[in-house]
Amino acid sequence: MPPTRPADYYLCYLDGCVFIDFNKNQTQQIQLIRISFDGYGCCNLENAIPMEPDDAKAFKAMMKTQILDQSLLMTIVKKTIAANKVLIWKDALTRYGLS
Repeated sequence: MPPTRPADYYLCYLDGCVFIDFNKNQTQQIQLIRISFDGYGCCNLENAIPMEPDDAKAFKAMMKTQILDQSLLMTIVKKTIAANKVLIWKDALTRYGLS
């Protein structure tokens, strides 16, 4: 990824219409840091609620092995987005089916 988008984990959704970036925070929790939507721009998130521990464990395992269970991954991502929806543009989430 470009140096302008530093992150520990990068996801792409809907053939590149949505990019979702995550970092490990200081306590090694996985935290949503950025989400960008075609037609809306980039939403940088500060102080996002981290993934739940079991979700983070599954997420890290998938990223490490590069074996992605798309259904589980989407569930984890949507759950993380829902926990942080007050920080993200509602109309963009609705348009792209992430609300």
